[in-house]
Amino acid sequence: MVTVEQIDLSNKQQVEEFVMLPFRLYKDCPQWVPPFINDIKLMLNKKKHPFYELNDADFFAVYRDGRMVGRIAAMENRSFNNYHNVKKAQFYLFEIENDQEAANALFARVFEWAKARGLDTLVGPKGFSAFDGYGILVEGFEERQMMVMMNYNYEYYAKLLENIGFEKEVDFVSCYLSCENFRLPEKAQEIARRVRERGSFKVVQFKNKRQIIKMADAIGRAYNDTFVNNWEYYPLTDGEIKLLVDNLLSVINPKLIKIITYNDKIVGFLLAFPDISAALQRHGGKITIWGIIDMMMEMKKAKVVSLNGAGVLPEYHGRGGAALLYSEMQKTIEDFGFEHAELTQVAETAVQMRKDLQNVGGRAYKNHRVFRIKL
Repeated sequence: MVTVEQIDLSNKQQVEEFVMLPFRLYKDCPQWVPPFINDIKLMLNKKKHPFYELNDADFFAVYRDGRMVGRIAAMENRSFNNYHNVKKAQFYLFEIENDQEAANALFARVFEWAKARGLDTLVGPKGFSAFDGYGILVEGFEERQMMVMMNYNYEYYAKLLENIGFEKEVDFVSCYLSCENFRLPEKAQEIARRVRERGSFKVVQFKNKRQIIKMADAIGRAYNDTFVNNWEYYPLTDGEIKLLVDNLLSVINPKLIKIITYNDKIVGFLLAFPDISAALQRHGGKITIWGIIDMMMEMKKAKVVSLNGAGVLPEYHGRGGAALLYSEMQKTIEDFGFEHAELTQVAETAVQMRKDLQNVGGRAYKNHRVFRIKL
């Protein structure tokens, strides 16, 4: 017998079971990287997570004969809807066993939830913040996920959704880029050289986190504004920007953060993160002193880097900003001895960047698909 229940967020046992379900589902999966348990619990905390300043979400679990076999977050992102003048619900934290009946029941409950709020479309997976990762993995199942910057799932997930009637909304492709094959076209190299000589564009680098903290608000707002033309964009609140920057500061090597300015205004950035997936897997989503030490050691020896957050404000693309960005990307990979880089989750709506990545030697090797269904 299949039943669906809404999670009582004041019930610690229910919340714990909801949060820990994927740890059971992916127990023997070498490609899965566990999220930080406290980060997921924060998403279920309506008093603390900044998403709930303007928006709302509820959480549901599906049970077969009393055993939890699936879960989901149903979300109303009013900030996104108001900006785009749409009436969309979104879902996230979707995890389930290969059970079509359970999936049908779980989404039926989400459809009911969304319709009661006057929403006409369901889209997802799409999370609570810019670093939560988008979509259902549909290609690249043999590859390990990049830390917690994207999601991993089994092959049957997309089929479960398609059987319910979901269709493609947008794809997010991650590109593999080896140091050996990175090739910045001569024309772009010359543009980057001239841009540096003129001096209007500058690359700001950091020695420590204190220097980044001084520019934190400006960096957060520039990060938000850079993606204004992208599918996923909506204006973030001050609280959401603070969470984004706090998450950034918790996992960075300051020397791998680069800011591009034009006449001292931040117009672009390159955020590079050494791949510490192996350490995250060893510690199973828990934060301990030994885990932190292990992650710091993994950061120093990592040979793969995620470039998750690379962009220039649209109005500066034609002035040489993009060429400078890719020049700095190449320097980051070479100067720090990385053998490979991943451009993590580039939306197919970012057409120019997708072309640029191919031109510098990038190869698409993972694809996450965001689905939609009319209600």
